[in-house]
Amino acid sequence: MSGNQNSSREQGMEKYFFRASAVDFEKIPSAPIAYWVYQSVLDHFAGDKKLEDISKPKQGATTSNNSRFLRVWHEISQSDFGTRLGSLKAASDSRKTWFPYNKGGEFRRWYGNQDFVINYKNDGQEIKDFHEELNKTSPGGRLKNQDCYFKPSVSWSKISSGTFAARYFPQGFIFDVAGSAIFFDTDESATYFSGLLNTRYVRYVLGALSPTLNFEAEHLCKIPVLRDAHIEMQVNPLVEELILRSKDDWDSVETSWDFITLLLLHPDHCQPTLKASYQSLRTHWREMTLEMQRLEEENNRIFIDAYGLQDELTPEVPLEEITLTCNPHYRYGGDKSEEELEALLLADTMRELVSYAVGCMFGRYSLDKPGLILANQGETLADYLAQVPQPRFSADDDNVIPLLDGDWFADDITLRVRQFLRVAFGDMHYEDNLAFIEQALNVKGKRNYGLRDYLLGEFYADHVKRYKKRPIYWQFSSPRGSFNALIYMHRYRPDTVSVVLRYLRDYREKLATEKERQAAISISPASSQGDKTRALKETDRLAKVLAELEDYERDVLYPLATQQKQIDLDEGVKVNYLKFGAALKKIPGLAAKDED
Repeated sequence: MSGNQNSSREQGMEKYFFRASAVDFEKIPSAPIAYWVYQSVLDHFAGDKKLEDISKPKQGATTSNNSRFLRVWHEISQSDFGTRLGSLKAASDSRKTWFPYNKGGEFRRWYGNQDFVINYKNDGQEIKDFHEELNKTSPGGRLKNQDCYFKPSVSWSKISSGTFAARYFPQGFIFDVAGSAIFFDTDESATYFSGLLNTRYVRYVLGALSPTLNFEAEHLCKIPVLRDAHIEMQVNPLVEELILRSKDDWDSVETSWDFITLLLLHPDHCQPTLKASYQSLRTHWREMTLEMQRLEEENNRIFIDAYGLQDELTPEVPLEEITLTCNPHYRYGGDKSEEELEALLLADTMRELVSYAVGCMFGRYSLDKPGLILANQGETLADYLAQVPQPRFSADDDNVIPLLDGDWFADDITLRVRQFLRVAFGDMHYEDNLAFIEQALNVKGKRNYGLRDYLLGEFYADHVKRYKKRPIYWQFSSPRGSFNALIYMHRYRPDTVSVVLRYLRDYREKLATEKERQAAISISPASSQGDKTRALKETDRLAKVLAELEDYERDVLYPLATQQKQIDLDEGVKVNYLKFGAALKKIPGLAAKDED
């Protein structure tokens, strides 16, 4: 410890006193009162180069109106999304509107938090004009450090709920104030400093520089750094592997724009039974997590040795800090048991399977072609068939998929998920596979819980959460949820509501016929008293449902269908979803003002 540490006993109680020199405090930039800092670290503050001597961390753009200029990437047409562009000129020449935007995000190391896009069409002219109109600053003044846009960087989240974490961003990103970044002359330097910034050493130093959980550029500027060719030769291969594994993990879920296919369906893991497929994947995830832990600890050890801190710091990294989505200790955290963590991971993996199946229904994905298929505004089944001429599992023809309490339509979502299971895993073990999904999804242990219960009760809430309250599938829903139908917003056309209306009317006719059948049973001499009672109860229930659907059609859906509403994906889900009012299932918080 800095200074001398003395202890004394007083009335049987041990108290600790710390002596620290004001001269020692002055070795730390801005001279914070950090009496606990090790003498060896103070010496590094006094004698080493600082990070700003190598490359000064920078802050990026401030839009002043995120609702207008930012989107989550899946909201927009992918044809208007410019990725992997390496310069301002390349971005301008592309004539795209939307570009990847580094906005900080949750605690995650090495790679990831790539969710947002920014409207930087024509070199950000709309943002510049907006700031000029508001007279907040000189034109373009809010787009800081534009000369660094689209260059590879090492970045971190300005505000953290926990431990500091740095991430590598390849070329193609504009960066935010909350996603501040450092830029290096070479890829080798970026790799090296990704390794350094993710060490226990840097976490310790930042504890002295920034006692709060705000990590400003000015704090990172003052980190003492060592550059040594021998150290770099040891570190860089480790860090390259860490970044690659973290990228693989990030891209393994459908909310990544580089998502290819569900890992459960990858030839390395896909077995005839879903249980065996999951066990293979789970083994892979466990090995991947432990290897990440080993690599991170080796990275820590190298830097601890380099800084001479073997007696002060240890290289261990707890499992909950191995920031992989496939690692339940990080993903769910808390004080849950291993059994609880495994149940949560299994349930979420099955939810992701169902979500992917629904994506295949709408033509966003296909079992026969990797990556996105239909992801541009107004695309149709013809566009899908142009890319996948003979699909094993076909996309829905009219972009409306009913979610109902029975098999009322051939394209009901429950029937189609079952069909997907048969196509993806075969017929031989279909019943076992269905039972495996249903058991995994039934996390609350409900009786007689099946796939339909999940799809009607929890699927849409999961979808909204997965897509950060900007859902790409929209749920038309009557007031009490007796009628529900999904559409895919990228395939929306002005007549889509009329198609939903046809389903509603067909459903009402089917229910009316069923009501008459139940009424006949309730008065038939051939029926038992129990059958009569049940039929009478069902007749009453159906009468209420029909009244609900009649009101929904008359007051909400029919008037909306006659309006032939247009949408513009550039306006985002928040604007477009709210255009449909009470016709769609309400999303709590969607109408709230975004933080800028």
